[in-house]
Amino acid sequence: MKRILALTLSVASMTSVAAFAAGTTKITGFISDAMCGAKHTGPAAACAKKCISMGEKPVFVDDAKKMVWAIDNPEAVKSVYGDHVTITGTVDAAKKSVHITSVKPVA
Repeated sequence: MKRILALTLSVASMTSVAAFAAGTTKITGFISDAMCGAKHTGPAAACAKKCISMGEKPVFVDDAKKMVWAIDNPEAVKSVYGDHVTITGTVDAAKKSVHITSVKPVA
């Protein structure tokens, strides 16, 4: 029974990663820092800004799956650290990274 559950969860997680792999996409989530990642339960601009100013890299945490994505062009998000945003970009599921082409704050 445990094997079936583990296999089901494994397939489900691979499917969700594959969904992000198809070209340019829009995803809503938070800009966080590499140290805290998805540990924040909501916007944490002060923490993210502090950690990034101390050398941590900005990351994107998607709302739906709480997956943490490295941002390969961090200058694209420097004005929205800690904010809830919708990004448009190209993801690399193998590297768990995203190249952001646009970012818009969520109202």
